[in-house]
Amino acid sequence: MVAAVRAGASVLMLAGFYIVALIQVAAAIAFGVWLSSLVPGGIALKVIFPVLVAAIGSVAVGMWKAVRAKPQPPEGLGLGPDQAPELWRTVHELAHVVGTRVPNEIRLVPEVNAAVYEESRLLGLIGGRRTLYIGLPLIQAFTVDQLRAVLAHELGHYSHAHTRLGAIAYRGRLAIGGTIGRIGPYNVAGWIFKGYARLYLLVDNASSRRQELEADQAAVRAAGRAAAASALREIPVVDAAWGFFFGRYVEPGWESGFAPEDLFGGFAELLAARKDELEEMRGQEPPSDGSVWDTHPPIAERIGAIAATPEVARPPDGRRAGVLLPDMGGAGRAMQARMLDVGDRRVLPWAYFTAATATTTMQRNADGIFRAVGRAIGDDRLNLATLLDIVAANRLGAAAESLFPNATRREVPKCFTEPMAMLIALAAIKSNVAYWQHSWTGPARLVGHDGQPLPTAEIAARAVSPQTVDEARAWLAHLRIDPGSAMVVEQRASATGAGVVAGIANVKVDGVEHDLLVLDKGLVFVGNPGKSDKGKVRLQELVGSAPADEIARTHRFLPYEEITSVAFVKNVPLRVDITLHSGQTVSVHEAWSSELIAKNSRDVLTDVLKQVSD
Repeated sequence: MVAAVRAGASVLMLAGFYIVALIQVAAAIAFGVWLSSLVPGGIALKVIFPVLVAAIGSVAVGMWKAVRAKPQPPEGLGLGPDQAPELWRTVHELAHVVGTRVPNEIRLVPEVNAAVYEESRLLGLIGGRRTLYIGLPLIQAFTVDQLRAVLAHELGHYSHAHTRLGAIAYRGRLAIGGTIGRIGPYNVAGWIFKGYARLYLLVDNASSRRQELEADQAAVRAAGRAAAASALREIPVVDAAWGFFFGRYVEPGWESGFAPEDLFGGFAELLAARKDELEEMRGQEPPSDGSVWDTHPPIAERIGAIAATPEVARPPDGRRAGVLLPDMGGAGRAMQARMLDVGDRRVLPWAYFTAATATTTMQRNADGIFRAVGRAIGDDRLNLATLLDIVAANRLGAAAESLFPNATRREVPKCFTEPMAMLIALAAIKSNVAYWQHSWTGPARLVGHDGQPLPTAEIAARAVSPQTVDEARAWLAHLRIDPGSAMVVEQRASATGAGVVAGIANVKVDGVEHDLLVLDKGLVFVGNPGKSDKGKVRLQELVGSAPADEIARTHRFLPYEEITSVAFVKNVPLRVDITLHSGQTVSVHEAWSSELIAKNSRDVLTDVLKQVSD
């Protein structure tokens, strides 16, 4: 009965959106009839036409999308009862406790999350096939008690019939969001739709928050108050660890063309290595701030509600949740093989993955230094040996001054000590004298074959001065480091690892129509863009079609490091003349008809060009 009432409420809220549209249509027609008795019919039609477009066209498109679309649950890695008998036994037990039928399948997903999905019918009144999704990082980090609480919470969504309303809520959000997205900011009729959309989301989000609190009660019944509260406290900790793991260890190598051989095995090792840091995070108070627009109550509020729920006595189980999977390592590797598209990336064990990532990053930084010095002396094939020759000739101040714009030529050599140490370290790697030592507790360390760090800083301090550069050369020779092995590889900067920060459609580059993407590493000029009235959509599709570095490889890419000065001819519409180190000038002219991918795109481009030219 509760499910029927909620399904009915969801349907009524969605229907109200279209009722608002019909009322506006009727009002617009009535106003048009009255207006046509005062002014010519053509003028009356022009007045009411925008209202009709907003009320009929936009809503029709939104309704069509809502009817056709269905929620797309994650794929996941299926776990049958024969593959994880203890996990299935636990789920059976929890389903009995919360009073619901067992899911038809369990799937592992690569997320710090758990969820349930049901293919319901007849507006959610009739149940269907059920799937329970469990994030493998949760199993790796949780105790059995904590995982029981999370799984009972998700099964509680079944017992309260929450999942049967999922399709309706999804269609409602899609219909309203799709309609609002097609209404311009100056369409007065659209303001009514936007107001109703906010009301719909307020009601829908409030219902979602109530559902979370109800599901938490199911978690208490199955696992007890301590386990339910502990699981809620642990989720942000695991989520932060997962984000740190990807940001610090995975993404740099992924962007450099490598992939770890055992992604989830690495996360398990990180959790074990950083126990003290994770324990410190657990001591922090959970977030208590919330908003009426949130779909979940604040964790502090949920923990408070759990404390007020009657306790259920049960023996604690502090074992690691991994005991519920007979082969967690194998499951992680299988899910990685199934769900992670490595493309043409080189798959490496963690130690080699870290070493390849660090060396590639170091080479990329070295290339930037070599290119900057090379532009100053007119040599595009520099290496460390020729750089030492420049030092010996007392030319480093002039050759490297572009790297230190706030230093005088006399100060540049001392400023160059740190880059010189990095170039020496690269030469040591290329000479097979040093290697990267992987660590889960801190950054990778560059060490010699004896396991000790190399004296790169000491050598660099001598290598930047004409008076002591020969001492540095002798030291390198003693260590069997070949200075010629550290050389420029990319003679032109690439967009590897770049991100899109802005975009302007329909600009003229040297008088020719282009679309312009602003990356954090350079500008991308897309020729032959297409119709001018589809600019913003075209930019959005382009950005969503591939990573930024791939887009830069496909189209004309101008790295910021090649820009020597920027002349601002006009601010609105923006007109700039960009001068390159080669002496070439690139003129970029925005038009009044240009479209921005985001409202601040023009300001972002202006700020970037000012920073580059300073």
